[in-house]
Amino acid sequence: MTFVTRLTLQSGDRAALDGIVEDIKTTAERKGAALKGPHSHPPERLSVPQCCRLHADDDRQFSSWDYTVFTRELEIHGHDNLARNIASQNFPDSVHIEAEVEQIHGAGRGN
Repeated sequence: MTFVTRLTLQSGDRAALDGIVEDIKTTAERKGAALKGPHSHPPERLSVPQCCRLHADDDRQFSSWDYTVFTRELEIHGHDNLARNIASQNFPDSVHIEAEVEQIHGAGRGN
């Protein structure tokens, strides 16, 4: 039985994101782990309206706050301890990480 750990990393700071992804790749290669990715998603442009005042009857607004979110996905096959160590690292506040673990059953095995 094998575990697949999917890591999704997001950040508005592309350089920080790419640096962390490169560190993860280097660590996985050094440990001999099967790694798929990184898979890059198209950058997501977001726009947040900003109100001048908090009163409900005041419709005045500042210009919108526009920013870009970059996303990378990686898969680690097996190497559960490596995946756990990577997912529990202290990443910079500018980088958000999500880990999803899936259990894969071998062919021909009953549940």
